[in-house]
This record gives sequence, C-alpha cells and structure tokens, in this order.
Amino acid sequence: MLYVELRNTRPRLLLYDWDNTLVDGWAAIAGALNATFTAFDKPLWTVEETRARVRVALKESFPVLFGDRWTEARDVFYAAFNADHLLHLRAMPGAEHALEAGQPWPQGIVSNKAGSFLRLEVAHLRWNGYFGAIVGAGDAVADKPDPAPIYLALEKMGHSAGRDVWYLGDTALDMKAAKAAGVTAVLVGMADHDGGVEHASPDIHFTDAHDLAACLHGLR
Repeated sequence: MLYVELRNTRPRLLLYDWDNTLVDGWAAIAGALNATFTAFDKPLWTVEETRARVRVALKESFPVLFGDRWTEARDVFYAAFNADHLLHLRAMPGAEHALEAGQPWPQGIVSNKAGSFLRLEVAHLRWNGYFGAIVGAGDAVADKPDPAPIYLALEKMGHSAGRDVWYLGDTALDMKAAKAAGVTAVLVGMADHDGGVEHASPDIHFTDAHDLAACLHGLR
C-alpha cells in the first residue's frame, strides 16, 4: 500500500472484523466443529479446510450442514467451543500495534462470531479499552454480509455510515458487508483462503496488520 494515496481519505472511524483480522481463533473453531461432526458421524475438517469454508454465521451455515437437527448441532458446537476457545486464542501478528496506532480514531468490532463469545475473547486479551462497540452474531437483526451489524456498531458509537468509515476484514464477505453499508472496504491480509485479493475486491488493501499499523501511524 502506498500511504501517500490515503492522505485524502483519512478515516473518521475504524471498524474491525475479529477472526483472522485481529485474532487467530481457527484452532478453537475447528476443534468445536470437529466435536460436532464426530457427534453427528460426519467427516472431520482440518484447520485449513475450516478457514476456507467458514464464512457466514452459525445460524446460516448449520441448517445447511445438519438439516433439521441443526439446533442440536449448535448446542454441541457451543459446548465444545466454550470449553477451550480462550486457550487457543492468539492475536494476529501486528494486530495490537494496529489497534494502538488506531487510537486517535474511534474503533469498534463487527464480527460473525456469537456476541457472547466475542466479548469474552476481547476481555481475555484485555482489549476492551480499544473499542467503543463490540457487535457479534445475533446482536443485530441480521449478520454479515447484511449491513445491519455495521449500522448497529455505528449507532452504538454515535456515528453514521459514510466513506470515511473504514471496515477492516480478511474475506470477500467482509468487503461485501462494508460496501452494502456504504463504508470503505479495507482488506487486511492476502485472502489466500478466500480466492485472493482480486476476488475480495477491496477499496483499500494492506498486506497484513503491520502494514496497516504503519499506515495509521502515518495518518495520525
């Protein structure tokens, strides 16, 4: 990213996706999914397969995977996830540097992870102080790629949508949600697990969180 290109597009507010943008929680997600698949006699997924296949919120994906028994599967998943997700939680390289660099701006989270788990993870990392709003799956009337959770986060923070709001994520779905909300779609990472940068079609692209942090320091 050439930072000089961004001097006339200074953000007013920064909203972040969570998994694979700020934290690496894929081991916990894969473990809970495999516990569920085992209970329902389905093939297991590797962590890489999980990264490639998990996109939408559970309430949308589980009816497809488990049919009429999806609520039973949901309960198994959440029990397994609740048991050990904090043990697996790790910050993405450079993520905390980016959050520190972003402190001159209001910051928030919009994720498709269940809101209760999301807020536990933020607290576990002691990152609550960075965020004015933490919105997860089930908190808004719909989940990403619907723009509703972005609008809810902005409402909680006392702001409106606009191109000077950046929504930062790692997938094409995140970019779709940002564009649906009328905010700037910012890709962090190479989206290797999601068809690449071209497929994600961001407005702005950073190769990783270190790159984002350097840009934010330059814009301060």
